[in-house]
Amino acid sequence: MILPALIARDSARAWRSGGLWLPLAFLLLVAALFPFAVGPDAALLSRTGGGMLWIAALLASLLPVDRLVAPDRDAGVLDQLALRGIGDEVVALAKLVAHWISFGPPLMLAAFPAAALLKLDGQTLLHLEIGLALGTPALAALGLLIAALTAGLRSSGALAGLLALPLAIPLLIFGAGSLDDQSGAAFKFLAAVSLLLIAITPFAAGAAIRAGRE
Repeated sequence: MILPALIARDSARAWRSGGLWLPLAFLLLVAALFPFAVGPDAALLSRTGGGMLWIAALLASLLPVDRLVAPDRDAGVLDQLALRGIGDEVVALAKLVAHWISFGPPLMLAAFPAAALLKLDGQTLLHLEIGLALGTPALAALGLLIAALTAGLRSSGALAGLLALPLAIPLLIFGAGSLDDQSGAAFKFLAAVSLLLIAITPFAAGAAIRAGRE
């Protein structure tokens, strides 16, 4: 029962720090400002808006990256959990799930009003929601992995962004490609990348946490 308790703890902390409404507000703000940058052309907005929302989703997943691991590391919480026999991989898995809960569903909800602002049609919105459902767990895994690797470093937030953006390119390619994909191939590739990141992140992040303790 330790895993649900850790997930609930990290989710509650994300709620207190604004983690559940910040991604929603961020996505809506970007969607509201984007038409001012490209103009009011509905066809252009519909053609480019979905890809822009994927970039906004990536950036939203990185907003709390400096609060995922570093506060617990600095406060000694990770050491206490290790002394109690709780594996670092279990802690990393709990943080992964809590991180996704804090931004994945809010982003999917925010996509509805954002789609209206960007003149996305119903089919594109459906593909966007399916893509976000498949891709946001991978974005959460990527954010946690970067957070574990940069915990304890100065300016870790800026460094996390520099590390995460190149690694997220496959997610952005397949996510944006799924918006007008009728064959479903982009969804399959997106799901495969997501499963791969989810599978390796608890072990890689757990190893990074352990290395930071030594």
